[in-house]
Amino acid sequence: MSFSLEGVGVVHPNGQRALAGVTLAARDGERIAVIGPSGAGKTTLLRVLGAALRPTEGVVETLGAKAWQLPAAALKKLRARIGTVHQAPPIAPRLRVVTAVLAGRLGGWSTLRALGSLFHPSDIAGAHEVLSRLSLEDRLFERCDRLSGGQLQRVGIARVLYQRPALLLADEPVSALDPTLADAAIGQLVAQSESTGATLLASLHAVDLALRWFPRIVGMRNGLVMFDLPAAQVTAAMLDALYASEGGVAVQKSAQPVAAEAAFTRPDCP
Repeated sequence: MSFSLEGVGVVHPNGQRALAGVTLAARDGERIAVIGPSGAGKTTLLRVLGAALRPTEGVVETLGAKAWQLPAAALKKLRARIGTVHQAPPIAPRLRVVTAVLAGRLGGWSTLRALGSLFHPSDIAGAHEVLSRLSLEDRLFERCDRLSGGQLQRVGIARVLYQRPALLLADEPVSALDPTLADAAIGQLVAQSESTGATLLASLHAVDLALRWFPRIVGMRNGLVMFDLPAAQVTAAMLDALYASEGGVAVQKSAQPVAAEAAFTRPDCP
């Protein structure tokens, strides 16, 4: 079992309830998309699974461990096995792209190696390889504050690809990309899951991407799991009900499916 949540709830200090009695589990290597309107609790769910947020109630087990019962050193090791792609990557503006990508493995490196890599990147070839999968290899030594929003988001994806985690969490990972590039980037995350056996859980606002790439769909609304079904069983009526507060289904009008590697050959990638 990759992770399991039983009756998990989260109440923020201001009294707002973000999750309410969530029960969810995934086997190793599963690919799951979490969809739902803004404020549904998707980001909170990913933070709980990533051992970044302690739940107010319920039981969480991630990669065979109950994170909040671990001593500090063991918790650090657990977090090093979890990779998170953030909607806005937490990357220092002055970092070079190569350094930002290599930071994916900081959790498994010694302090000496981590500090040394800031001045002399320790695996330039490895960083180049994952960036090439996203057509960013020409930005290898660029400063991150000189990148566009779409490029920076792809650097965040590259960092997690380089990390090779056992559990891959993606929180709106392609929100800054156009439909064709978004489709291709999700394809790279899926390919990583398939090649390494990592579990992939992605929150997506674009329902078409979720249905195209993920065999299992979890619909959330107001901190609750409204449905947990194979993609083929998710109906238009379910989606309309899920997104009723937003006036309809949040379907991103993507181009026709393309090979992930092909989409990143465009010279005008943002």
